[in-house]
Amino acid sequence: MILSEIPNIKYTNENNFFLLSGPCAIEGEEMALRIAEKVVTITDKLKIPYIFKGSFKKANRSRIDSFTGIGDEKALKILRKVSETFGVPTVTDIHEISDAQKAAEYVDVLQIPAFLVRQTDLVVAAAETGKVVNLKKGQFMSPAAMKHAVQKVKDAGSNKAWITDRGTMFGYQDMIVDFRGIPEMRAFAPTILDVTHSLQQPNQVAGVTGGRPDMIETIARAGIVNNVDGLFIETHFDPANAKSDGANMLHLDNLESLLSNLVAIRKTINNF
Repeated sequence: MILSEIPNIKYTNENNFFLLSGPCAIEGEEMALRIAEKVVTITDKLKIPYIFKGSFKKANRSRIDSFTGIGDEKALKILRKVSETFGVPTVTDIHEISDAQKAAEYVDVLQIPAFLVRQTDLVVAAAETGKVVNLKKGQFMSPAAMKHAVQKVKDAGSNKAWITDRGTMFGYQDMIVDFRGIPEMRAFAPTILDVTHSLQQPNQVAGVTGGRPDMIETIARAGIVNNVDGLFIETHFDPANAKSDGANMLHLDNLESLLSNLVAIRKTINNF
């Protein structure tokens, strides 16, 4: 599972799913610490292995005036502070080859965005840092095609790869999760379900991505029933005013009840 190789990870022997969760983007230190504190409290209570997620920059934007970040080094230092303050590992996404080594100095898991997962040099650069590489399945890719992305990580000398399903394009402005792909991808690497991005409604005329946060629990429950190894859930205490992806994020106040239900489902499945 590789979890035990990640610094500060807890509860790896509880036979539970693990969680990548946090804001879409690092908007500032106070917001990051506030979200992390809440999620750490919940995951400690439920004994869920937890990795704090936050993008240090957002390179894939619909419009040139969309929020892209507060500055690379400033955001990465905040990610490090989250880790040091709460004793949890962190994950961030990278977009360029030069980002790999830079981000690896601050975080524990490097994430390859879905639109970039076929970029060989980027995947190899991430693998060569020795960090776990979280490969997000392209919205345009079949589950079977992800074996090639995993193989690139292995060919670069690392066995530390995860796959994250973040949905597949369903028409021009919607996403769908094909749960048949979960067991298929788990044959290649530990597999995570990105619940919130799977509920995006991209390519809106306004240039701002929409979403269906009302369906978060439905998708998350289906993922747990289908034995995903981990869940990816973006959360914020004020999604309506979040600077990125607010339309599909889970309100932080709703996270504990959701995770409690999911833990109960996983325990029931484990007893079969």
